[in-house]
Amino acid sequence: MLKQIVIRDYAIVESLDLDLEAGMTAITGETGAGKSIMLDALGLCVGDRADARAVKPGAKRADITATFDLEQIPDAIHWLEERELDSGDRDCLLRRVVGADGRSKAFINGTPATLADCAELGEKLVDIHSQHAHQSLLRRGSQRILLDDYAGATELAAEVATHAQQYLDLSAKLERLKNRSAEDHAKRELLLYQVGEIEELGLGENELLDLETEQRQLSNAGFLLESAGACAEGCESLAEQLVKLKQLMNDARHEGEQVQNVRDMLASAEIQLDEARRELDHYSDKLELDPGRLSEVSRRLEQIYDLARKHRVMPEQAHELQERLTAELEELQADDAQLETLEGTIADSLSHYQATAKKLSNARKKAAKRLAERVMVILGSLAMERCQFVIDLTVRDDAVHPAGAESVSFLISTNPGSSPGPLAKIASGGELSRISLALQVAAADSVTAPTMIFDEVDVGIGGAVAEVVGSLLRSLSERAQVLCVTHLPQVAAKGHQQLRVSKSGDDKSVSTTLEVLTAGDRVEEIARMLGGLKITENTRSHAKEILEAS
Repeated sequence: MLKQIVIRDYAIVESLDLDLEAGMTAITGETGAGKSIMLDALGLCVGDRADARAVKPGAKRADITATFDLEQIPDAIHWLEERELDSGDRDCLLRRVVGADGRSKAFINGTPATLADCAELGEKLVDIHSQHAHQSLLRRGSQRILLDDYAGATELAAEVATHAQQYLDLSAKLERLKNRSAEDHAKRELLLYQVGEIEELGLGENELLDLETEQRQLSNAGFLLESAGACAEGCESLAEQLVKLKQLMNDARHEGEQVQNVRDMLASAEIQLDEARRELDHYSDKLELDPGRLSEVSRRLEQIYDLARKHRVMPEQAHELQERLTAELEELQADDAQLETLEGTIADSLSHYQATAKKLSNARKKAAKRLAERVMVILGSLAMERCQFVIDLTVRDDAVHPAGAESVSFLISTNPGSSPGPLAKIASGGELSRISLALQVAAADSVTAPTMIFDEVDVGIGGAVAEVVGSLLRSLSERAQVLCVTHLPQVAAKGHQQLRVSKSGDDKSVSTTLEVLTAGDRVEEIARMLGGLKITENTRSHAKEILEAS
């Protein structure tokens, strides 16, 4: 519920701190005093647009803060928690600051917020029934929700929405896969050919490097054999010379450390030459002149080079190419298998949707009839007995829709003989307020918002009908906080709390004030509403009688 509203320098209000209570609050005052200013200011907190005219003349900015108690509004608490905007307690503060230049800022629990967020949260907190643009009654979505609530089918409607969204998401995925499948048909055929061609080649992971090494050896086999043999002969010749050199240096006449070093070096050289000669023998044994093998290796390499040129890759990338093309082909083939699986899943999803949507349709049909009849009874008591109210359920063209198989529209005919039409096009402001009141009372067990505001719901009525309007609002206040702007004493007297709006000033400036009335003040205000400017003891007595009866 709305606990408090604080207004600074808004329109003709300089300063206002107002604490509100549960139940029904009547807002009264002279015509032109500004009874709707508080509602307009509250509208700014829940996302209405503003301009520089919202700022009191001479002030730098207008500042409005509305405090809501969320204890009984789990939906709003969840909304705040999802966005990390919760304050840690059960209160929620919506603040709007409008500068003299027309620019404005919005805050939710002290955190900067967008107007869209304020409006989305505001719909969960307050429902303003007046001639303002954001009346929930004019939105088909709200009409559908109200009917589903009345039918006790809120959870069923949520289940329908879940199944529908799942079906639509899966269908969109299937369509993407089908389009992709058609586009990739040629690619799949090409990949099949390319992968088959590479697999037929049977290229090993390191085969290219081994073949190129072998080709070089086979191509140079004659030179390699000749040069290796010559090198081996040279090693033998050098070994013979080293023997002679060792003999010369081993003569006993050579003495000293330096001589011994030379002897060691010559011995080491002899060993190295012997090892080199043996390695050359082993190397030569592996070399052979084999023109047939050379031709075979060359042909194999040419096949690999041709494949690489065909696919515009380097020969050493041929094996990597095979892996990549194989992976692409496997992915396309997996899409084909996924198509079959997805089609089965979609069929199951459609079956679930159709079953739940049928249940929801049956619940809506039964509830629509009961609700329309109840609303007509209440409208009759509100001096609208000649109107016709209809809840139209039209089957949608879409086979699957998150809102169910049918659209819900509230239609009204205010003149006998005319066809019912949408509320926004047929009903006047005063009629719309009374229709909304009738709907909310009829569906009182499932009110759409914890705080409901009715602005001038009693326009064009009086007498006994005014008494009925007051009683209906009082009845509605048992389930929701009700704020009602009224000019009728019969309605105002039904309030648990009454606020009086008054305007004062001179030719240069005017200001509006709003005060909570005491029991004695209420008598005087109700008397003023009954008798005008001249209040007599009779009017006071009548005012007391109305209040006591209420």
